[in-house]
Amino acid sequence: MSEALQELGALIEAKRPDCVLSWEVAFDELTVTAPLAALPGFIEFLKTDKSCRFSTLVDITAVDYPEREARFDVVYHFLSMYQNHRIRVKVATQEEDMVPSIIDVHPSANWFEREVFDMFGILFTGHPDLRRILTDYGFRGHPLRKDFPTTGYTEVRYDEVEKRIVYEPVSLTQDYRQFDFMSPWEGAEYILPGDDKAADKPDGANG
Repeated sequence: MSEALQELGALIEAKRPDCVLSWEVAFDELTVTAPLAALPGFIEFLKTDKSCRFSTLVDITAVDYPEREARFDVVYHFLSMYQNHRIRVKVATQEEDMVPSIIDVHPSANWFEREVFDMFGILFTGHPDLRRILTDYGFRGHPLRKDFPTTGYTEVRYDEVEKRIVYEPVSLTQDYRQFDFMSPWEGAEYILPGDDKAADKPDGANG
């Protein structure tokens, strides 16, 4: 499989050198890094070229690298049932960049792109209905960014008195527990089976 993917990677680079920044085969998977501006044309090539025929869009996701200037990698996974191959396409994007939508090539990208927008805040230009898909109306922030707090910003609940949904700032009901990293049995009022024997051993005794 790896040899076939090596040949496929070299073929794609030879046919579309303007669309391939780099490629590699790792863990029996082909990953191609493409420039942002070339994305729609490259995806169409992968779908229609007779040597590729990646006609099935499996998933679109993203990875957050807050320390990088190009903060996000948008990651596409495709399947060719004709060639029995899979390919991963990555594009790097800055936080303020607009990523070209691939809906015209793969209509199923609609909800995937909405999910990436909802979870990471990445904008897709050309998307016909770019709005949140997993979080609630009025949700603040993007949960899969590395700087998003684990508690979130607001709590949503139904108020029995007001008979409506209310949004409130998150307030923890108790402080985080403090651990002293001592023995879990420190201060226990009972002795585990065998502990009494260990206490009776003379210093330096083994076994």
